[in-house]
Amino acid sequence: MLIGYARTSTLEQDAGLDAQIRDLTALGCEKLFKEQVSSVAPRKALEDALDFAREGDTLVVTKLDRLARSVTHLGAILDTLSAKGVALRILDLGVDTSTPTGKLVLHVLGGIAQFEREIMLERQREGIAKAKAAGRYKGRAPTAKARAAEIEALAGKGLSMAKIAKQLGIGVGSVHRAIGKAQVPSEDA
Repeated sequence: MLIGYARTSTLEQDAGLDAQIRDLTALGCEKLFKEQVSSVAPRKALEDALDFAREGDTLVVTKLDRLARSVTHLGAILDTLSAKGVALRILDLGVDTSTPTGKLVLHVLGGIAQFEREIMLERQREGIAKAKAAGRYKGRAPTAKARAAEIEALAGKGLSMAKIAKQLGIGVGSVHRAIGKAQVPSEDA
């Protein structure tokens, strides 16, 4: 059985998810697992797809980056699939791990993808360090600190941290850090 897995990082990427589903369906995937979640967040649909797969099945994805976030993660997924006798097919790369050549190509490509990501992150860190040294990088503006007076006023009215956070559109942890836990009721009133 061909089992399809489709993922996009955000809810705004509906077209990308629809395209993956279309391609997987056209290939003949009988069962589809889909989700819209970051690659670093828990991925329930991927776990479900791996659990569902049985010996002789093939897990199909449209692109490698839709499946794994690193070579280590890819290796773990491949180990799980291999232990169950399940192959992996990646459409855009033309890779099929049911063959020894497909397995080799996948490991090489996974290593290259991780290398590219690490180089990109290194350049980003260098750029931030250079901007900081030149006084051009200030970082993200502290939203809760800038609104400390509003937070304290709402706390003075007896609102809980959750209600303050919701009203101001900031996180509960930010409210907590801005004024301290002892000053605000912790339960919703």
